[in-house]
Amino acid sequence: VKYYTNHGLIFGTAYNMTYQYTEDLQPEIDTLLQQFNRSLSPFLESSVISKVNRNEEVEADSFFTYVFKRSLEISGLTDGAFDITIAPLANAWGFGFKKSEWVDSVLVDSLLEITGYEKIRMDYNNQVIKTDPRIMINCSAIAKGYATDVVSNFLNNKGIKNFMVEIGGEVVVKGENPTGESWKIGINAPVEDAVSMESELQSVLQLTDCGLATSGNYRNFYYKDGIKYAHTIDPRTGYPVQQDILSATVIAVDCLTADALATAFMVMGLEKVKAFLAEHPEIDAYLIYTDEEGNPQDFYTDNLTDKISIF
Repeated sequence: VKYYTNHGLIFGTAYNMTYQYTEDLQPEIDTLLQQFNRSLSPFLESSVISKVNRNEEVEADSFFTYVFKRSLEISGLTDGAFDITIAPLANAWGFGFKKSEWVDSVLVDSLLEITGYEKIRMDYNNQVIKTDPRIMINCSAIAKGYATDVVSNFLNNKGIKNFMVEIGGEVVVKGENPTGESWKIGINAPVEDAVSMESELQSVLQLTDCGLATSGNYRNFYYKDGIKYAHTIDPRTGYPVQQDILSATVIAVDCLTADALATAFMVMGLEKVKAFLAEHPEIDAYLIYTDEEGNPQDFYTDNLTDKISIF
């Protein structure tokens, strides 16, 4: 049975999918992704998430409901390092879907009043309840991972044993690749390149039957008055993080979990991440970080020892 490869665009990013099946499933996959978009795209005014942010009455669909509930669980798991209520802060710092103004401590303090995962919940009718109507949610650090899972579940339900689904760098792999081996996933070297035309591989992971996501600060940043502002914001302080981790790749049972944790790890920093991984042996991670001299170093969990090639 041949392998099909599909490429396309969704959520302002590219997708690539390879799967072994009797027919090309791209039309069905695109329909599924459009449905997903109507639920969770912040760029679509008619999406469920946009309506929730405008405090309109909307019936949350299963995509939105699942992402919302899992987001709150992961917030609890990471002591708030991951938080979907970060939208107003992301916008203020210029990384959201609105332009940034000048940010000072007064603005940050006022935005922290409407930030915090404990200020939102879902009632029995799947309605989002906010403690303040100004609270906005942004699922960009978890939605791509979940979309990758959604397509993978679709392929699983077709009985497909061998596939790779990648949406904007978030990946799910199952079975084997067309050459009969585990899937090879390249991890880019964290080279400061805001234009991101050049990408050099730092390492390759050989994996199967898991979800993988990478978060890094080396692509999405800007300088203002000589200070570098990276796009990872600590939801608890309201400020962009100046952490030692340059790139966090997380491997988990599903891509949603990997995606959210990769973001949380960028906020937490190396020592807290190591402590977290020691408590959660079901999670694997490959981190690129800077030591005290500013030189890049690698750290990875023991499970990856025989699956990783570092260049």
